[in-house]
Amino acid sequence: MKKLSKLSTKNSLIGLLFVSPWIIGFLIFTAFPLFYSLFLSFQKVKITTGGIQTTFTSFENYRYAFGVDVVFVDYIFQYLEQLLVSVPIIIVISIIIALLLNKKVRFRGFFRTIFFLPVIISSGPVIKELIDQGVTTIPALSQIESVLSQSGDGFIIGLLLYLIDNLIVILWFSGVQILIFLAALQKMDPQIYEAAKVDGASTWESFWKITLPSLVPMIIVNVVYTIVNLSVFSLNTVIGHIQSNMFKVDTGFGYASALAWIYFLIITVVLAIVVGAMTLKRRKKHAY
Repeated sequence: MKKLSKLSTKNSLIGLLFVSPWIIGFLIFTAFPLFYSLFLSFQKVKITTGGIQTTFTSFENYRYAFGVDVVFVDYIFQYLEQLLVSVPIIIVISIIIALLLNKKVRFRGFFRTIFFLPVIISSGPVIKELIDQGVTTIPALSQIESVLSQSGDGFIIGLLLYLIDNLIVILWFSGVQILIFLAALQKMDPQIYEAAKVDGASTWESFWKITLPSLVPMIIVNVVYTIVNLSVFSLNTVIGHIQSNMFKVDTGFGYASALAWIYFLIITVVLAIVVGAMTLKRRKKHAY
């Protein structure tokens, strides 16, 4: 018994030794700057030749963010609106493309590479350059866009216009999600579909009754990944606004830190609501 206990302790120490570089790196390069920024968010920060000078201002930076800085509040609403529209579109398109790539077609490996390749080079400067050059839109859809624009305002019209304007960017952000859905589809037992076909189920019914319920865990994972990916993207207007306030004389690092923490809390709340709602719905469905 003592030998087993010693062996277990030894294995635990060896495991701790292997992860210790990551723990030390996290504490120094992530945890310390994170909590230091929280400290700065309650300060008026001045950078002088003698170093960083801080003056405690309580919640003044947070009051300024919501009471005076109208641009920040406007950017937050734009960000939430983008999430509301973009996330469902990215998830749906990812499922459709994953289903197509899961079919046994010629050059399937090549097509998979094509759809995943943008993930490797999807940095902020690259996409910004593509947007500036106008290559993120499809010219053939410009006539459809003009017709829709003349049809009036409305949620559906606005959604279609957004989809046309950002189709390439949406596909650009769908690479990882496609890969995750594709991996889930490949793990599904083909005999389930054969049994459903014997029972008279159509392809459409098999999708809704077998494929989609099996993909629910991966949908939750991809929703979380998509929200985080869109939230931390360098071209995000909220992040740009935070960065622009860092070196302003009237705001500085203290106010920028407060904005960053407000943004972090909003992302956390959005993730908690979305994941909580999807998990609760899944549990209720399994209960029935």
